[in-house]
Amino acid sequence: MRNIYVVGSVNTDLVIKAPYMPVSGETLTGEGFFTAHGGKGANQAVAAARLGGNVIMCACVGDDTFGKSAIEGFKADGIDTQYVRVVKNMPSGTAMIIVVDGDNRIILDKGANGCLTEQDIDQALENAQEGDIYLTQLENPIEIIGYGLKKAKEKGMYVILNPAPANKEIKPYLGYCDLITPNETEVDSLGGREMLLEKVGTLLVTLGGDGFEILTREGGQKYPCISIKPVDTTAAGDTFCGGLVTMLAEGKTLEEAAKFGSKAASIACTRQGAQPSIPTRKEVERYEG
Repeated sequence: MRNIYVVGSVNTDLVIKAPYMPVSGETLTGEGFFTAHGGKGANQAVAAARLGGNVIMCACVGDDTFGKSAIEGFKADGIDTQYVRVVKNMPSGTAMIIVVDGDNRIILDKGANGCLTEQDIDQALENAQEGDIYLTQLENPIEIIGYGLKKAKEKGMYVILNPAPANKEIKPYLGYCDLITPNETEVDSLGGREMLLEKVGTLLVTLGGDGFEILTREGGQKYPCISIKPVDTTAAGDTFCGGLVTMLAEGKTLEEAAKFGSKAASIACTRQGAQPSIPTRKEVERYEG
């Protein structure tokens, strides 16, 4: 199996359910408040590890309780944390999440995620091998994420970008990617399918409850997902990416890997929280929903 390098964000999620989204000046009574480990980079690393991948994480956390807890959580899932840097006098990233009818709205404070540097990436990729998987997102400084894409490509890694949250500043770096995994909103924000396929050979678009679509310059095909009743979609896309890279690291085809990632993501939607919702490999293989 090839190694999976995840470069990305680490957050602590503060989650509450609400009957609807409040308007300006309105105070609502919610319920079910809880905290959980999150952040797109962290979620994807945890998903890949729980689903059977050999994961190396590159990230920054603050020197606070949230940061220490995040690192402990990574280690519990078997993730290599030697490249998770603790930034002094800086809070860890935090996400405020409001869940309404199984859908969510998120407000982020990047905190230490904004401190990721080129040196962090250089150190993390020092022992990376040709053919290893590189996965990253857009919750860290864009110029640093772009540097990482270029560095990984130069080392001959298979480079995957999950362009979330959507940020047009990543466009100059898309040519370093072998695969990008946007949702439909992110596709539109980045210029549409045709423009993206001019930059990247393969596009894997997640379609929420409608499954996913694999596109190349020769054409595309849609694939359905399993039918579930969503409880919380917070980490669905991240779980998809984690399952995807784990299967690719095992030598599966893109179609096989995406189907596995889609099944894992559907299971995650039936549970609350970000990382608490991510299933294990056995749970995915046994699930018959």
